[in-house]
Amino acid sequence: MTVISSRSSGAIEDIFGRPKALIGMIHCPPFPGSPRYRGASLEEICDACLRDAERLIENGMHGLIVENHGDIPFSKPEDMGPETSAFLAVVTRRILDRFDVPAGINVLANAPIPAFAAAAASGASFIRVNQWANAYVANEGFMEGRAAEAMRYRSALRAEHIRVFADSHVKHGAHAITADRTIVELTRDLAFFDADCVIATGQRTGNSATTEEITEIASATHLPLLVGSGVTEDNVVEILGLTDGVIVASSLKEDGVWWNPVEPARVKSFTARAADAL
Repeated sequence: MTVISSRSSGAIEDIFGRPKALIGMIHCPPFPGSPRYRGASLEEICDACLRDAERLIENGMHGLIVENHGDIPFSKPEDMGPETSAFLAVVTRRILDRFDVPAGINVLANAPIPAFAAAAASGASFIRVNQWANAYVANEGFMEGRAAEAMRYRSALRAEHIRVFADSHVKHGAHAITADRTIVELTRDLAFFDADCVIATGQRTGNSATTEEITEIASATHLPLLVGSGVTEDNVVEILGLTDGVIVASSLKEDGVWWNPVEPARVKSFTARAADAL
């Protein structure tokens, strides 16, 4: 196994206080305004998220990403209401009040401006953005990188302390419109547009990026590199040998299914195995 060592730990060290980080996902229940919302109160929504946060943090994860994954089917940014940022901000603030760990925010689909708003209001340390530069065709349709408008919005908020974790060759989409450009070139564009970390993913939720793709992305950037899907107890040591951290969701849930609650025993076993590579 080739260990990539030429990158700076950068934002990972700054945010998590360590060179490699284990980041767990908080998949929020449906928020008001989304198709699957069935009348749950804010307290019920927060309680579900706090339960998962407690199980992740108490069993060894170093930080969290809070995401509106219950809002399926996801809206494009221009069709999104302000309620999404509002509820994400409240949920994230409740988590940060309870647990002394870094947290980030991801607003689906590909909505960095709502994510910056929620992060600034809640005290989150970073946002995740699935398409920061260039463009691709997603489940929701044509998705453009929104780095230019998002960074101007961040400046307007005086929120330069909120970092950007950006996917390279993101899952759940077709990249035919950039097929004449290599993954190496697409990855370099993330740093050129001031991202702070790069995320490699598989083809869809639960699928891991291949070793070849991880190595290819790593060779193209000085930024910290995370793997953001398909990380399990079985592959985490190898992946951490190539990267600066992992973002983990499905494999830590009951029965390995993303919409189920976090299972403490899975988290404990996962972090024990990951410790061999930290």
